[in-house]
Amino acid sequence: MAIALALGLAACGDANEGAPDTTTTRAAGTSGAATPLFDPCTGIPDDALTAAGLVPATEQTGVGGVKQPGWEMCGWKGADYTLGVFSTAISVAEFERKPGNVDFSDVTVAGRTGRQFRVEGAGKDQMCDMVFPARQGLLQLTLVNKSTDANPCDRLQSVGEAIVPGLPK
Repeated sequence: MAIALALGLAACGDANEGAPDTTTTRAAGTSGAATPLFDPCTGIPDDALTAAGLVPATEQTGVGGVKQPGWEMCGWKGADYTLGVFSTAISVAEFERKPGNVDFSDVTVAGRTGRQFRVEGAGKDQMCDMVFPARQGLLQLTLVNKSTDANPCDRLQSVGEAIVPGLPK
C-alpha cells in the first residue's frame, strides 16, 4: 500500500510545491480563519470504506506511515486493489499544471464533478486518479489494481460512489 500512496504523492508533486507546510490554509480571497485540511483517516467512516470494498483495519497514513507536509493522506486495501485519498490546499487548476499529470477529463461521481487523469508512465490498466475541488483546495482519489482484470477507472468510479458523498465540498 505504501507504493500506492507514494504513486499518489508523485501525482501531487513535491510535497511543498504549491502547498503550505501546515495542515491549514486560508480560503481563496479571504482573510478569515484558516481552513483545516480534511483528514481522510478520520473523516471517511468505516461503513463507507466497507461499502467500497475496502478493509478499514488496513488503514495506513502518510507514505509508509510518514506524514507529508501540506498533505493529509490515508490509504486502505481491498481484495485486489488499494485506494489512497489525499487532501491538500492547492487548487485543481494548479494540480493540472503539474508536469506528469496527463489525460485530464471531466468525471462525475456520486453527483459531484471532478477531473479524472493519469500519471504519465503509470500503467493505464493498473492506476486511475481523480481530483475534486474542495473549499480547502482539492481531494484526490488514487486506485491501484493488483491485477489487470478490472479497468481501474471503472473500479474507481464504483468505489467513489461510496466514498465521495462523505468528502467535504
